[in-house]
Amino acid sequence: MRCFAFIGAAALISIPCGASAQNETAPPEAEHGAASCTTAIASIDKDFPTGAFADCRVLADNRIELTIAPEDPGKINCSAWYAFRITPREAKRITVKLDYTTCGHRYRPKTSTDGVNWKYLRSKDVTVEGKRGERTAELRLKLGKKPLFVAAQEITPPSVYDAWMDRVEKNPEVTRALLGKSAQGRDIERITIGNPDAREQVALFGRQHPPEVSGALAMFPFMETLMADTPLAQRFRERFLVTAVPLTNPDGVVLGYWRHSTGGVDLNRDWGPFTQPETRLLRDLLAAMDEDPEKDLRLMLDFHSTANDVFYTIPDELPTDPELFTAKWLARYEDRMGQYEVNRDARHKVGRPISKAYVYDTYGAPAVTFEIGDETDRKLIRKIGRESAIAMMEELLATPAQ
Repeated sequence: MRCFAFIGAAALISIPCGASAQNETAPPEAEHGAASCTTAIASIDKDFPTGAFADCRVLADNRIELTIAPEDPGKINCSAWYAFRITPREAKRITVKLDYTTCGHRYRPKTSTDGVNWKYLRSKDVTVEGKRGERTAELRLKLGKKPLFVAAQEITPPSVYDAWMDRVEKNPEVTRALLGKSAQGRDIERITIGNPDAREQVALFGRQHPPEVSGALAMFPFMETLMADTPLAQRFRERFLVTAVPLTNPDGVVLGYWRHSTGGVDLNRDWGPFTQPETRLLRDLLAAMDEDPEKDLRLMLDFHSTANDVFYTIPDELPTDPELFTAKWLARYEDRMGQYEVNRDARHKVGRPISKAYVYDTYGAPAVTFEIGDETDRKLIRKIGRESAIAMMEELLATPAQ
């Protein structure tokens, strides 16, 4: 049996049912608390990639409490991730309470019976209580015959990326290769799109932060638009080579982390120290471009998620090469989006250890943190990915060739 899910601009991905949630190495059990609970109605567990809760407690046959906690006890970004599976014994209703050790409830619950196709849990079945930063949530779930996955965002582990890359690498202008290994030995892959002999280079990075799935959902159609069989994309690929690393932090993704790598580090605060193997791989990739006299980095985009859609950019008063590229690109993009208002936040602090600042400080190229809202409509996300890519290609092609 096959399942299908939208993971691109126009096409469906076909992967084995449950593959996105079950075909990876399972994370270790939490150091404290129960890794599963069982009642007369159902059992609940986290034994799948991205599965995460700190403790599980049975309150009644139809009521379970999960403790949700971050991977590190210190200060952490409040991307309060949770993911669990309920295996029914009876087709009844069950209530799951999410109790957070810090930060409180953030993400709207999403459910799936195959780990691939997702829908929001109805608002009337979710009760959120408490003040901001301390909110708990109660989820009222209707069980059927199949296991039910419940997660903060669509479960998107390495197997989803593998299935996508298996498909797109059939394009003769796409090359897939191993960039290196994560701290725990998982593959970090790159794909290149376009002319391998092109002087002008574009770099795309994604998923430094594990829960930031909406950014990944924009990155897929963005890259597919660059691969498309259109006159614009063909002209773009003749002149440019795009190197993309879609999954930078596979360890954190598989383990259901809120923010960090397995080194206990926020990877997008490690651009400068480069203490982690994952960030060193991206540093060395960019350095290899710069060291080659036949290569010239023209743009870097880093895909993320936050509360709302926003582009974090270099201010226009700071010189970039290409000059004023970001302002011109985003103006084209906004024109293409119709009634959609593009939100831009332009700022720069020299030496700040994030990808955007490092790339600008080191190479003088336009660098942008491409943020998508946690709950931005998923059809709109596909449009954002497609239209921003078209506008980028148009604006880069309008710049003088190097």
